[in-house]
Amino acid sequence: MASMETDQVQQQATDIQEEPIVGMLDVFLLCLCLGIVIYWFFFRTEKKQEVQQVKKLTVTPSVGRSMDSGFISKMKNSGRNMVVFYGSQTGTAEEFAGRLSKDAQRYGMKAMVADPEECDMEELSKLGDIDNSLAVFCMATYGEGDPTDNAQEMFEWLQEGGTELHDLKYAVFALGNKTYENYNTVGTYVDKRLAELGGERVFELGLGDDDGNLEEDFVTWKEKFWPAVCEHFGVEATGEEGSIRQYSVTYHEDISPEKVFTGEAARLNSFKTQKPPFDAKNPYLSPVNVNRELHNGGDRSCMHIEFDITGSRIRYESGDHVAVYPINDPELVHGIGEALGLDLDVVFSLNNLDEESSKKHPFPCPCTFRTALSHYVDITNPPRTNVLRDLAEYADDAKDKEFLLRLTAPTPEGKKEYSEWVVKDQRDILTIIRDLPSLKPPLDHLVELLPRLQARYYSISSSPKVHPTSIHITAVLVEYNTRTGRPAKGVATSWLRNKIPNGPQKHTVPIFVRKSQFRLPFKPTTPVIMIGPGTGLAPFRGFIQERHYTKEQGRDMGETVLYFGCRHEKEDFIYDNELNEYKNNNTLTELNLAFSRDGPKKVYVQHLLAQNKASVWNLLDKGAHLYICGDARNMAQDVNKVLREIVISEGGLTRDQAEDYFKKMHSKGRYAADVWS
Repeated sequence: MASMETDQVQQQATDIQEEPIVGMLDVFLLCLCLGIVIYWFFFRTEKKQEVQQVKKLTVTPSVGRSMDSGFISKMKNSGRNMVVFYGSQTGTAEEFAGRLSKDAQRYGMKAMVADPEECDMEELSKLGDIDNSLAVFCMATYGEGDPTDNAQEMFEWLQEGGTELHDLKYAVFALGNKTYENYNTVGTYVDKRLAELGGERVFELGLGDDDGNLEEDFVTWKEKFWPAVCEHFGVEATGEEGSIRQYSVTYHEDISPEKVFTGEAARLNSFKTQKPPFDAKNPYLSPVNVNRELHNGGDRSCMHIEFDITGSRIRYESGDHVAVYPINDPELVHGIGEALGLDLDVVFSLNNLDEESSKKHPFPCPCTFRTALSHYVDITNPPRTNVLRDLAEYADDAKDKEFLLRLTAPTPEGKKEYSEWVVKDQRDILTIIRDLPSLKPPLDHLVELLPRLQARYYSISSSPKVHPTSIHITAVLVEYNTRTGRPAKGVATSWLRNKIPNGPQKHTVPIFVRKSQFRLPFKPTTPVIMIGPGTGLAPFRGFIQERHYTKEQGRDMGETVLYFGCRHEKEDFIYDNELNEYKNNNTLTELNLAFSRDGPKKVYVQHLLAQNKASVWNLLDKGAHLYICGDARNMAQDVNKVLREIVISEGGLTRDQAEDYFKKMHSKGRYAADVWS
């Protein structure tokens, strides 16, 4: 081998010696280089000078037109002195921000609503340049004490804290849910941090609890907030309580169908011409491959649905969420048109009267009223007090009008009556219109007032390693009767129920994926404890699929422990065959099952955890990752109590040490919860 290489080198040397010193190729290259030099010095210089002369031309901007698009500039140009920021995931905080902005006119202020994601928050330090200026923050807490997607950058900016805000006057209303461990964490932090940076708190922090009566919490707070604002700035309430419209309506008689929205989230005709990437503003129309019942009996239904994402370029991880854009029940939509005696197929647009607002329409326009009621506005949840108060002026019967005004008054009597008649009786807008026959609001004002119909989020119950071209969800059908006997249905699940594949033409559903922090540990050898009764099993099905896939690749696997519970083993033990198979092939180290209604005493997952306290502690002590998914109001709280007792009894920690133990687990990514109320 060495002699062969030597011969080759010698032959190459001989070849080189036999070549002429200057070849034709060398002559050609030399001429080419000379030509380039001549071109550069004699011709290129003239063109360069011409270009430089063109660059000297300038365009003078129009006098008085600001080139600055920041929120401070917008406020100055439009004579505003109040800005209301919102951190919103489901639309409620944005709705509350809009209500505060609308109310401002009644209290001597002029306000604008702003999305912090679209603003340079450094400008807060300049708010003092505007006389009697005020910033209000409506901040929702999302997930495990996290800021909403649109408030993430603002939250990080506050944490960095590089700007002094000594001229800032502010107030905060926080939106949360007491059943969650991190109740109103974001709003509380924003309120505290703004003060630390030098801001002056004009009114106390408001805490809204969605597990109780969020509407009442907000109304109670703002009824005290406005007098405090008036006193602080020396302004007086105008006393005007009439409806103030934010949008004007335009009707389109002769318009091409191609220019009319038919349910698209943002881009016109995006459902006809699908283009990635797909997200909240551009959802993917996914065909439904599978829609099957998981329950084997009983009076409840649980669906296993598989969305086809072949060719969509959608990527997901186990533990992520998939969002579904539902459509309202056609019977409710038709009922509203029938009750008001109006044509739902009229094409219209709602245009913002505020020219400085970045939100030109409340939803995609132009569209028909049928489309607006079907795709864009929420017609199933009980309407809030501000909606009913504005609609009261359209009641022809004085008694109906007086009733609505009394119902929406910020008095103890009004709050109680609203809670009973609207919230507890779960009256939707159609039911209210039918119960008050003289109430005939114009459709354009009605759809302006109603909140946006939000996407529904589901924990993905599959692993991309096993199912790279499909996304699975596990959803319980929501159907019940209100206390007045009226049938009520969940918007999304009742709509999905009918999406059953039948033949080559499949039903499609608009979806997009939202990333989550709910993740398996990086090392497959790390033990995991998963606690998920009912549909709380969904993300763990994906986790188990992934652990099984890794195991099949021949890699070592840590202990994989599942705690699952349901009512009856024979009725609602979902994915029973799969779980038993995973137990038999040792993918699942432990399969702990609690069937609460099958024995003389109710047994839940927290009872099994207490029984297995020694093994639970051993796994935690080995560095196991702990996951909880399911009901936040009862299950998650009870499980957390038992886990703390286990750490105290088995780990020999004090109660304070146990709290610190779980805080450290959370900060290190060893504890994660995906819960809902």
